[in-house]
Amino acid sequence: MSGLLAGKRILVTGVVTDASIAFHVARLAQEEGAEVVLTGFGRLSLIERIAAGLPKPVPVVELDVTDQTHLDTLAERIGAAADGWDRIDGVVHSIAYGPRGAFSFLDGDWADVSTAVQVSAYSLKSLTTACLPLMEDRGGSVVGLTFDATVAWPRYDWMGVAKAALESTSRYLARDLGVRGIRCNLVAAGPLRSMAAKSIPGFGELAEVWQQRAPIGWDLVDPDPAARGVVALLSDFFPRTTGEIVHVDGGVHMMGA
Repeated sequence: MSGLLAGKRILVTGVVTDASIAFHVARLAQEEGAEVVLTGFGRLSLIERIAAGLPKPVPVVELDVTDQTHLDTLAERIGAAADGWDRIDGVVHSIAYGPRGAFSFLDGDWADVSTAVQVSAYSLKSLTTACLPLMEDRGGSVVGLTFDATVAWPRYDWMGVAKAALESTSRYLARDLGVRGIRCNLVAAGPLRSMAAKSIPGFGELAEVWQQRAPIGWDLVDPDPAARGVVALLSDFFPRTTGEIVHVDGGVHMMGA
């Protein structure tokens, strides 16, 4: 077997449609030699139908990152679903959610904000620690997806704050898990016309920024570049890179006025 991820076992969360970055991460991971398990929340039968579009069959394990029982039993359930897996080499965190109220900064209440932070940021820690029993004896790579939180974006509001929390969480995980040989990095992807994008009021304003400012261009319907960034960080080609944020956004992050 050959490929960038040959022989690795990768857990991928957040597959919602075949247009999602997570789906294309799973596809590329398989093409690069990895075995893959997906997690799903809600309608597992729908996710299983989407997963059927991958190059090879994959098991789907139910995971609600706000349910501690799901987290406490995750390692065991992965082993049961995936022919006795006793290790994971990589974890992909592609989970984010903000209630409608989280997209109004001045009016957003704590109930909505706390949900956005728990699901979109704290879940990176809870997912990673849930997978530790399958990783800590051999190390590995955790890769999450973010949306550049160094600036304030139009209409993104408390979800932008949640992404800032996600980015900080990744750094603290990198600090605490490095001694166990586990790297934690993020890919800051540009906007895509995905299921998640439909929940963002004023998404068109964000998309317009990329059309005008990406020096190398940006395709709003092509998740492949971001997926390639994730797969690269899952591989052994970055053995001493941790706590990093790799921008796959057409270069918008570095453009001035």
